[in-house]
Amino acid sequence: MSIKNLKVGCQTFTWEMLGKNWNGGPDDLLEAIAEGGYAGIEITDTMIGRYADHPDHFAASLKKHGLMLVSFAMGSKSGFTLRQEIENDLRTTQRWIDFAAAISGALVSIGSATVVSEGPREAKFEIAAEFYNRAGELGRSSGVDIAMHPSSHHNTLLFDRADYDRIFSLIDKNLVGWVPDTGHILRGHDDILDTLRTYQDRIRYLHLKDVDAEGKWAMLGKGVCDTPAVIDIVAAAPRFNGWLVLEEESDTAAADPATAVRTNRETMRRYGA
Repeated sequence: MSIKNLKVGCQTFTWEMLGKNWNGGPDDLLEAIAEGGYAGIEITDTMIGRYADHPDHFAASLKKHGLMLVSFAMGSKSGFTLRQEIENDLRTTQRWIDFAAAISGALVSIGSATVVSEGPREAKFEIAAEFYNRAGELGRSSGVDIAMHPSSHHNTLLFDRADYDRIFSLIDKNLVGWVPDTGHILRGHDDILDTLRTYQDRIRYLHLKDVDAEGKWAMLGKGVCDTPAVIDIVAAAPRFNGWLVLEEESDTAAADPATAVRTNRETMRRYGA
């Protein structure tokens, strides 16, 4: 796949991370992302707002702004590692699968398994894998691709290469794909290119962001991520759908999200996408 054929989307966590300092709604996000020059959006369950029960209305607003829904991203307070919460988490997953199914081409991205309770770490991998696989079955039944998004945030279960190897050994790659996130991988281990090659057949789309040598978030192209090498590997993945989703968590973005995501879009143009 030529880099010129790649599509560039934007993740709404750039605004979500502002917490109470963000007073806008989903229409403000769509406007800022469209004005930033993006073709698509990945929105989260936290940021969907008034559209949560109205995917048809959201689809109409996407069309108005000239955007596509790349993926609907969801998480859970359970961290997907509490066995007693699996059924509740699956009901929530089905809700968002139904939402995504109403919008052509959209995936559901499920957040990183996270440690939220005491107990052996190995058991949490098994619980998370059971949830992810069952979520994948729900997606297959509804015609919606499911993908997992590991993170490096506080208490993540999926931080270093050993964690990636363990969870992927337990997850059915035919049911659950992978959304690699360059920033999160680099914060957990420096073998990013080998990780991408090893699990290339699981990749559905890519989260692109950057970190400096100490693992602090940086604007795209200002850190240590070898973006062209990453894109080369991902673009050759057999189930890659062509989307590069830019997600910005740096201090620059915290000060001015709209300007930060617009700057990142310009950076991607310099890379050729």
